[in-house]
Amino acid sequence: MFSHFYQKNIIEKPKIIFGILLICLASFGFFIKDFRLDASSETLLIDGDPDLKYLREITERYNSKEFLVLTYTPNEAMVSESSINNLLSLKYKIQSLEWVHSVVTILDIPLLNSTDKTLTERLQNFSTLKSDGIDKKRGFNEILNSPVFRNFVISEDGKTSGIIVNIKKNQVPEEYKSKKELEIYKDKLKKKNHENIIEIREIIKSYQKIAKIHLGGIPMIADDMMSFIKNDIVVFGIGVLVFIIATLWFVFKKIVWILVPISSCFFSVVIMIGLLGLLGWKVTVISSNFIALMLILTMAMNIHMSTRFLQLLKEKPNLSKKEIIIKTTNKMFWPILYTVLTTICAFLSLIFSEIKPIIDFGWMMTLGLIVSFIVTFSLLPTLISFVSDISASVDEKRKSNFTNLLGKISINNKSLIFIVSALIFFISIFGISRLEVENSFINYFSKNTEIYKGMKLIDEKLGGTTPLEVIIKFPKKDNDNTEEEDDDWGENEAQEDDAKYWFTKDKIDKIDKVHKYLDSLPAVGKVLSFSSIIEVATQLNDNKPLGSLEMGVLYSKIPETIKKEIVDPYISIEDSEARINLRIKDSNESLRRNELIKQIKYDLSNKIGLKEEEYKLAGVLILFNNLLQSLFKSQILTLGFVMVGIFAMFFILFKNIKLSLIGVVPNFIAAFFILGIIGIVKIPLDMMTITIAAITIGIAVDNSIHYIYRFKEEYNKTNDYKLTLKKCHSTVGVAILNTSITIVFGFSILVLSNFIPTIYFGIFTGIAMLLAMISVLTLLPALLQVFRPFGGK
Repeated sequence: MFSHFYQKNIIEKPKIIFGILLICLASFGFFIKDFRLDASSETLLIDGDPDLKYLREITERYNSKEFLVLTYTPNEAMVSESSINNLLSLKYKIQSLEWVHSVVTILDIPLLNSTDKTLTERLQNFSTLKSDGIDKKRGFNEILNSPVFRNFVISEDGKTSGIIVNIKKNQVPEEYKSKKELEIYKDKLKKKNHENIIEIREIIKSYQKIAKIHLGGIPMIADDMMSFIKNDIVVFGIGVLVFIIATLWFVFKKIVWILVPISSCFFSVVIMIGLLGLLGWKVTVISSNFIALMLILTMAMNIHMSTRFLQLLKEKPNLSKKEIIIKTTNKMFWPILYTVLTTICAFLSLIFSEIKPIIDFGWMMTLGLIVSFIVTFSLLPTLISFVSDISASVDEKRKSNFTNLLGKISINNKSLIFIVSALIFFISIFGISRLEVENSFINYFSKNTEIYKGMKLIDEKLGGTTPLEVIIKFPKKDNDNTEEEDDDWGENEAQEDDAKYWFTKDKIDKIDKVHKYLDSLPAVGKVLSFSSIIEVATQLNDNKPLGSLEMGVLYSKIPETIKKEIVDPYISIEDSEARINLRIKDSNESLRRNELIKQIKYDLSNKIGLKEEEYKLAGVLILFNNLLQSLFKSQILTLGFVMVGIFAMFFILFKNIKLSLIGVVPNFIAAFFILGIIGIVKIPLDMMTITIAAITIGIAVDNSIHYIYRFKEEYNKTNDYKLTLKKCHSTVGVAILNTSITIVFGFSILVLSNFIPTIYFGIFTGIAMLLAMISVLTLLPALLQVFRPFGGK
């Protein structure tokens, strides 16, 4: 019934179908203008993570600004006249940019040891390195030995300083209510951020002869990752396309058999990009290879269709072109449909991940495969019907020599195949047991990228890169207050009184204890808290500790400019809590993030004596660790879904449990083996490598379906397993070899990415597909001969 409908409405009306496809191409092509990329930090986090919500609350409460960091290593001594002038010049040029809120350098640090005035007077009338009459050497040594600024704006060796560029806040206009308006506004901000990064890099470039300068910070990383995504889409797409053309020429040696499959690829990709624009789905660094994958998978469908058409043309020269098209589509529709469904099953398994870009990637490829299938079975027969000379001299001999060799091994060396397969299985289990998720964000990038260079220098010289916040909570109503405020007091007076009595010994001791504990941890770089401020104040007070009342009075007299920059980021009197900010050395190879977080929580409770409700951890380290810990769960769920789903599809297709088990075994072994290799060579799982096993099974199982489907067809003619095996290896085996080579080399294009997880994804998926192809042409036929699922002898 379906074949009759397909023949009547598709094959017999090629001009109408081609016209409809052209209209679809133009219609969806119109929405390419709405195609968007996204490289925001949210794309590398778990969807709906409550720790992200809490971090945003903390950021708002302590008025944390978005900022860029410059590492500045002058050719001359840091406090030489020329170095100070150059740094001052660089500061003023950056400060003049309209998007910059403020620039903090070592020249802006208050020098409080430069006079003999009282502590309050020093704080109210402080000098800096750029002030007249200041002993620059003495001032520099004060900063170098400061508990607050050492390893923050100046490295311990005094050779590298940090320049903090605070960016003006962008408030979302109130009139922007709809999701579309907000998305347009965000796109404007991304474009503005890109322009900002270009501006500051132009300034940096003019100072490269006098100092070594690297740019860092989340806005720069987001912008560079956007450039990586754009670059990857173009490079992957062009690279795969060039390779596909070369492969088609090598296989068919005729222009028409290059143009027809390439047309299918072109229609599929353009329609899909338009669909993404229409639906508002954004491409992230995880899904930047979707065009390459679509080209590879569309080409695999087209090679199977084209090869079968040419084989039928050769076998049945008396049939008309239309009859051969009908026979080809009838024979290939169901096996290709099931290969598409199994591949969709693999990509749909990614929705069980908690990571939004991986979920989006799964849905994106699912939709892409549906588009490719529809285009292949409508455009390919249509274009073939338009071509007068569709013959081609397919050189199968050389390829069938290789597939026939694998066939002979399957017939004569079944025991060896089973022994090797068992060995591979046990090696895989061993490797999988060694899989780990511990990974550094810095290692996601190539060493020649600005992201890596900047992060590495900040990590090593300026106190670490990955922020962690420890929030200490105190009772809102402090018993140390002597009396409640009178109702007739003004609000400001009440707040001032609250501040005066907030600084109790118990609070200061708790903050100090936690600060010192965190500072003692090897993985921790710079620790900043109110304790750091107290330490500076104690040094300035002739090393005499300040009393609670003295602290309160001092707090009320500190100039607002200093209070906002140095004190308020670490205490919130209104919320009765203190914030300790620390940075983790992300490039430390011995760092184990999950263990570190667990250790800090345990020690805060058991060593410091804080109750569970008296502290909370927040920050990028927590978010990144949540992501890493979810990877194992995602791996198990995606693999489990794929294995069950594909076995169910095999059973529906072949209605034979024994045959279904035989069909999935070679592909499962290939996927397990590649996971085992990843574990053995100690490459940590990341957002890309966790998708390898599921995607490998989903794509590689296509070969099993094509082979078994053809094996069943040929066996019904011969009733002989060995003869059928030889026939399949010289026909469908050649198509499997061609598509597998295309897929393997297609994935190898991904090594040109700047994003290391994408490189690993390309390498290991390519290797897995090669193993799966060999397994399907050796282990699968060996299993068919031993277990004889079609009966017979």
